[in-house]
Amino acid sequence: MRIRKNDMVRVICGNDKGKEGKILKVFPDSNRIIVEKVNMIKRHTRASKDVPQGGIIEKEGPINASNVMLVCPNTSQPTRIGKDLLADGSRARVSKKSGEMLND
Repeated sequence: MRIRKNDMVRVICGNDKGKEGKILKVFPDSNRIIVEKVNMIKRHTRASKDVPQGGIIEKEGPINASNVMLVCPNTSQPTRIGKDLLADGSRARVSKKSGEMLND
């Protein structure tokens, strides 16, 4: 997966198309991610020590990573991600739209 936790992404298809948010969690095994304020689901929870009230709680559900595009921090536009070889031999993520390195 080329997207990581804390990246800003835009949803490109589905019910939440056009929404932007920060990635909260990444599941590389199933190619799914959880994005802030996207794909909100309702969970019926029993009262517990953590949730003394109980009831219906809204939280983010996972979506497929192919349904989002990274938002370039320089241009604020959705972009694809490339890899670039640095002088010290390591690789860095590069925005295809602006050509600049992304902060890791």
